[in-house]
Amino acid sequence: MSDEKTWTGPIVDAHQHFWDPFANDHPWLRPDVMIPFRYGDYSALKRPYLPDDYRKDAAGHAVCETVYVETEWDPNTPLDETRYASLLSARYGLPNAVVARAWLDRDDVPTVIAAQAAFPLVRSIRHKPGGPTSPEDVGRIRTLMSDERWRRGFATLEKHGLHFDLQTPWWNLDEAITLARDFPRTLIILNHAGLPADRSPEGLAGWRAAMARFADEPNVRVKISGLGVRNRPWSISDNRWIVEQIVTMFGADRAMFASNFPVDSLCGSFDTIFSGFKQIAARYPEAEQARLFCETARQVYRTNENAGGGGPGELTPSRRNDARTKRRISPSRA
Repeated sequence: MSDEKTWTGPIVDAHQHFWDPFANDHPWLRPDVMIPFRYGDYSALKRPYLPDDYRKDAAGHAVCETVYVETEWDPNTPLDETRYASLLSARYGLPNAVVARAWLDRDDVPTVIAAQAAFPLVRSIRHKPGGPTSPEDVGRIRTLMSDERWRRGFATLEKHGLHFDLQTPWWNLDEAITLARDFPRTLIILNHAGLPADRSPEGLAGWRAAMARFADEPNVRVKISGLGVRNRPWSISDNRWIVEQIVTMFGADRAMFASNFPVDSLCGSFDTIFSGFKQIAARYPEAEQARLFCETARQVYRTNENAGGGGPGELTPSRRNDARTKRRISPSRA
């Protein structure tokens, strides 16, 4: 279309990671460990990835704020990871919000969540709920989202004004729908578009149906990220339909683009992925593009709450602001 305009404005990267596996323990990044991974061999990730590395990858795109998501740090010390991310922010000016770790089915979860909420940058908690690894297992196996002990831990999020970042494949979304309905004042942010790894017609049909049901819940959001396909380079042709379906189902005010770097560097460069997002999104009005690339993530994660003097496109060290404004949501505002 002749009136399409590619986004050149500010970007809030809603999902990225930093780590130094030589200095800190991430069990999955140990030299002698190789876990089953959706992109296959991830040996290239077993290296430090810090803000300066991210800046180099993101060069040419006006990233102004980022959201750090927990990195499968040593499960015994989740607060140490949040301290680490907070120190990076103080030194480098990013990340600008943190999705922290808490094991919702452990006895110490009230203490851990309270301690995580006390960090000025923490906005959300992630604990992957496991469960069925294929659609065929649904009904025979359930995720932790249906476990009463886990749900008691989940219930403590509202008290502290925290969201929940959910990473689970699309065939588990019916459990997520129940969770969203049972906890209507807690915002649930679905990671990586519900993981549409199966690109067969049947797989995509199942993904779309599950995502449409999930999108009906008012207190949910979705990240358009993690769209790589194993053994294939990231491409617009592979991902255009998925992105467009998400925007149709959720709307630009409930969806946000994210890099998932460095993990998605296994599939493509930062420029390939974000230039692809920009080309796909060029069909939408500028106001909708602004929400997809910046405003939705900024609203959900309040990434500019602690911001300093860096303007759009400038990943510069920010001034710390320890005032924390906690916001609860209601179904009408979700």
